[in-house]
Amino acid sequence: MKGNGKVPAIKRRSLRSSSLSGRILQNWELYLFIAPAFLYFLIFHYGPMYGIQIAFKNFIPTKGIMGSEWVGFEHFERFFNSYYFWDLLWNTLSLSFYELAIGFPLPILLALAFNEVRNGFFKKSVQTITYAPHFISVVVMSGMIITFLSPSTGMIVKMVEFVGFDAPAFLTDPRWFKTVYVLSGVWQSTGWGTIIYLAALSGVDPQLHEAAIVDGASRFKRVLHINLPMIIPTITILLILNVGNILGVGYEKVLLLQNPLNMDSADVISTFVYRSGLVSAQYSFSTAVGLFNSIVNALMLITVNRIAKRTSDTSLW
Repeated sequence: MKGNGKVPAIKRRSLRSSSLSGRILQNWELYLFIAPAFLYFLIFHYGPMYGIQIAFKNFIPTKGIMGSEWVGFEHFERFFNSYYFWDLLWNTLSLSFYELAIGFPLPILLALAFNEVRNGFFKKSVQTITYAPHFISVVVMSGMIITFLSPSTGMIVKMVEFVGFDAPAFLTDPRWFKTVYVLSGVWQSTGWGTIIYLAALSGVDPQLHEAAIVDGASRFKRVLHINLPMIIPTITILLILNVGNILGVGYEKVLLLQNPLNMDSADVISTFVYRSGLVSAQYSFSTAVGLFNSIVNALMLITVNRIAKRTSDTSLW
């Protein structure tokens, strides 16, 4: 029908495909620019997901992934019914929430403080000092922690004893492991974490501060009622991302600070996966534990993002 104004479905699809190819040809530089990042995620993040299926198989390397026998949820049931499941879950969650409670607000406070400093030389010097630990590798940082807290020659231990107190066993007492881990992480990452907040604060309209000064607002009130509300969207996004990684405690630093005496609080899911998979060669079982960890993180991310979307206008999607 020529007069009804309707375009056949096949013609519409051909128009869309030609329009897409035309946009690609017209903006080929932009697509070329994004191609390395796209290939990186495709090859190193989505490609390895093919191996997730061994979590549901009794994987034998000689038979390969396709030749291994399906066992369903056997490995998951083994993990959930094991005596160490609740200990691993508690250690991981408590360490993550401890780190979130201490480490998340500090970059915000430090960024607000940096933003109020008017002495350029002092501001740059302090920023450089606080940024510097971020560039220390995890291995070197763990070595420094062990050296500082050594019961025989540790600098911090000697300082505690110098002021008349008995230094606790920081490296061997399970009660001190989480504190050592979190505070060392604060030292290493707080300064670097201020960069995003300082970038957000740079977008605050100076006229708002001028109007507040005319109205007699103190510097503290201007920080509280102008600067802080302006970075709330940034805080919300970073909080969602942090909560979405609540079970994703990196194993490197935990593994380096572990020893047989503090394992009661230092053994987390990621180190358990490392020992089970790479050390004990239980590939299917360790993949199942890692998949459980990833699913919980994804559910946490979706839940917190939905809560943020309902309570505010800020969310990841």
